Amino acid sequence: MSKLLEVKNLKTSFKTHIGDVQSVRGVSFYLNKGEALGIVGESGCGKSVTMMSIMRLLPDNAVIEADSIQFDNKEISNLKEKEMQTLRGNEMAMIFQDPMTSLNPLYTIGEQLTEHLIKHKKISKKEAEEKAIEMLKLVGIPSPEKRLKQYPHEFSGGMRQRVMIAMSLICNPKLIIADEPTTALDVTIQAQILDLMKDLKNKLDTSIILITHDLGVVADLCTRINVMYGGIIVEEGTDEDIFYNPKHPYTWGLLNSVPNPKSDKKEKLKPIEGQPPDLLKPPVGCPFAARCKYAMKVCVDHLPPLFEISKGHKAACWLNHEYAPKVEAPIKGGEE
Repeated sequence: MSKLLEVKNLKTSFKTHIGDVQSVRGVSFYLNKGEALGIVGESGCGKSVTMMSIMRLLPDNAVIEADSIQFDNKEISNLKEKEMQTLRGNEMAMIFQDPMTSLNPLYTIGEQLTEHLIKHKKISKKEAEEKAIEMLKLVGIPSPEKRLKQYPHEFSGGMRQRVMIAMSLICNPKLIIADEPTTALDVTIQAQILDLMKDLKNKLDTSIILITHDLGVVADLCTRINVMYGGIIVEEGTDEDIFYNPKHPYTWGLLNSVPNPKSDKKEKLKPIEGQPPDLLKPPVGCPFAARCKYAMKVCVDHLPPLFEISKGHKAACWLNHEYAPKVEAPIKGGEE
């Protein structure tokens, strides 16, 4: 399987009046063509900043460094802004977490959908409207001809998110980055949006990166998962590795905070105690050490490498060292 995106040693910091916030601290990962990859972690762990660094959608006080960012066999870390504008929306697109603030309330849905096509594909307004109607039908919006003339406030939250998905797909991009696309929606609409994304991925063979704080959301859509914490990737593997054989205490904590619908017992959800690290002064050791009940002295003093558990499964935890004490994962069992 060929790689669509490969990121090596990405670092992103924000210059502030009190110092540099080191939001992303040396992240490396890849995405295969036609694959769905989940990036999971709590708010503030660096998921969204990682993706917005790749797309160069960050404010002026952001400093982005990387050894390499390759997209479709092309190095994009050194592209000029005009070249990035051609790439964004055309070959890679982003679905943001709040569709109400992502859609412009002053323009009709039709105007916002056709703008992308006219800019990137250089087609007529009539052709762009026909394509927009086709895309609204594809994402399950009834009466698309009528809906084109309406404004965002005339749509429900779920319908607005469908419009955002249509907007991201309209130029047939190779990659869609979905940043918490179901956060503001109720569980029924959430399931519909995830089913829609899965269906579109299979139909259009589009690659997807799904950013979320909820492991339950990635279970059905993603075949590989990266778990982020404190600006680094602490565990990576297939969905089976992460759900059935997790090897990092932070992943255990995330799994224990998700309800297990297949369990016969009534079990209380176990929150992860404590707060994420201050990235103005990141810890020198494992970023999770202060919240981890298995932490050893080495965890506080030294950042663990990504230990290889099996092919494609790695975890940055000193418990995976051959001389570390053996600890059984205290999780309730995998989700499907």
